[in-house]
Amino acid sequence: MTTTELDPQTPATGPGTTAGDSGPAADAAGAAPASFVVNVPGLADADLEPEPLDPEQIVSGDPVVTGKVLWESPDSRQIRGIWQITPGVVTDTEANELFVVVSGRATIEVEGGQVLEVGPGDACVLREGDRTRWTVHETLRKAYHISL
Repeated sequence: MTTTELDPQTPATGPGTTAGDSGPAADAAGAAPASFVVNVPGLADADLEPEPLDPEQIVSGDPVVTGKVLWESPDSRQIRGIWQITPGVVTDTEANELFVVVSGRATIEVEGGQVLEVGPGDACVLREGDRTRWTVHETLRKAYHISL
């Protein structure tokens, strides 16, 4: 599988792309970006940016969160990116999100609902307002799409 760089000016190449396709940037009119591929496991930790947790979210351990927004709609209501968290236990209140786990493992307890065990290759949907408790067993990296 070929990938595009995160530089929005870098053209995509390889299967499924055509001349003029570009990376994650939206076009001049602000429409959704052209189709693109990003190799999430290959995205180096150094490419991720710190996303400090509110200390009140940390239940145990010393989890560190990093991530990178790859695309955001002009109205900021749609966001796509990469997110990573090291082992520990944290709480959160979710947005509408679809994500795929690239690496690592975690248990996500939804208050008043299910207990979700996620690992590599798992796709997960979280609903806006879900109050969750994440027990991260192995550093978890996910590719996500959030709708606000």
